[in-house]
Amino acid sequence: MSRSNYLLVPLIILIVLSVLYISHYFIYYSLAYFFSITSKGSKAILALVLFLLPISFIALMILARWSDNYFLRALYFSSGLWLGVGLTLVTFFAVAWAAWGATRLVTHSPRPALFGLVTVVLAGLYCGYGVWNAYHPRIEHVRIRMQNLPSDWRGKKVVQLSDVHLGHILGTAFLRDIVQKVNTLDPVMVLITGDLFDGMDGRLDELVVPLNDLRAPWGIYFVTGNHETYLGTDRAFAALSKTKVRILHDEMVVVNGLQIIGIDFPEREFSKDIAAVIQTLPEYNRQMPSLLLYHSPTQVEQAKAAGIRLQLSGHTHHGQIFPIQIISRLIYQKYYTGLHVEGDYTIYTSSGAGTWGPTMRTGNHPEVTVIHLE
Repeated sequence: MSRSNYLLVPLIILIVLSVLYISHYFIYYSLAYFFSITSKGSKAILALVLFLLPISFIALMILARWSDNYFLRALYFSSGLWLGVGLTLVTFFAVAWAAWGATRLVTHSPRPALFGLVTVVLAGLYCGYGVWNAYHPRIEHVRIRMQNLPSDWRGKKVVQLSDVHLGHILGTAFLRDIVQKVNTLDPVMVLITGDLFDGMDGRLDELVVPLNDLRAPWGIYFVTGNHETYLGTDRAFAALSKTKVRILHDEMVVVNGLQIIGIDFPEREFSKDIAAVIQTLPEYNRQMPSLLLYHSPTQVEQAKAAGIRLQLSGHTHHGQIFPIQIISRLIYQKYYTGLHVEGDYTIYTSSGAGTWGPTMRTGNHPEVTVIHLE
């Protein structure tokens, strides 16, 4: 690791912690004001709880990499969920303060406790929906036209799975439900575009067992995401080697005239030019239709230059929790979610089937994507 990266890591940690604690101070101040918490003892307890909650997720995330038991899983789930609840409270309290200010223009004696109660109840209901939503991925149908698509592929269905995040929270049962959904769709191929694993240690071999029940006569293909690099790609590959999933490790296969190209997500401290990788593939023919699997919806111009016709990506989770969608869009621009067609090139960014951190989805839906090729 370079010296600049040694300095960058603590800077990022400092920024993240600063944002977390500023937002938690906002929650503290809002709760104390709207519910008229004035005693020093009550305020001290509230401050202590809100101080410990953000750091607890970081601590438990580290502990969870070294140990795995039901008690630790429960704590990890709860601490992660709080991050989503906290963000939702910040959003709802921001609206409450605006409403409070507007109400005071009309009446000089609005009841602050009523604003606080409505805010907490609505935020709680929204978070409850978000947890339910996270465990119920929807089937998303997408129709995509590809130039010079071989006749064998016309009218066929391909399923894209992305960002399942198998680990301490979303486990075998979650994946088994997804596999059952996929099999009812009768696809010819399943494409897994990274972050199948959450980046946690554990019994990986057991987590991936349901993949062997997938029915896809033309194959199941996988490329790594950033969380596989956190876990260790060798460990992810070892677990998948015991399934019928084929790993595309910066390589290409040709299936009935369609080039399927899989490019690994860059390992930490490295970068990757996907156009350069594609050019090194010995049998790649830019005149033939090609489908690129790459975890992140980036390097669009490089993919176009290399002659890619269709790129399937994930990574963004469509923001996962409102209003992170705004940040996600700023980072990935229009490619942060959904389908985009630009001439002969098409990119689809899945919102993903699972979650990271808070087991919660608000402002979007987790998905299993069915691609109808035309």
